Amino acid sequence: MKKILLACFMILIAFISQAQSSVDILGKWTTVDDETGKAKSIVEIYKKADGKYYGKIIKLLQKPENENCVNCKGTQKNKPLIGLEIITGLKKESSEFTGGNITDPKSGKTYKCTITRNADKLSVRGYLGFSLIGRTQTWTLTK
Repeated sequence: MKKILLACFMILIAFISQAQSSVDILGKWTTVDDETGKAKSIVEIYKKADGKYYGKIIKLLQKPENENCVNCKGTQKNKPLIGLEIITGLKKESSEFTGGNITDPKSGKTYKCTITRNADKLSVRGYLGFSLIGRTQTWTLTK
């Protein structure tokens, strides 16, 4: 009887740890062009030593008008799109990643950012001021 209870407990622990890891956003994600609906780039999301999440473009799937971020501000101005860090400073809060920023390389504008994960999809929301005023993109896990 003790062996059966121990086995059930171990299965429960494995299930809980799997469920918790599924809300992680680490990995490579395919972005979509809002205007065409076609895959646009691959962004790798990673965690830095500060415990926050960041994302950079690692591959372009469409030929851009310009291969540098000409409209970006500050240190990102005229940096190559490949390697450009577009997500900065996200923190995990429950099942949501928030408190950071996302930069649109086309316009050069930076927005507050919130990301939630549902299976192999990310809902990436960029907004100004309040989360109600913004837009959401769906990114898919790159395999």
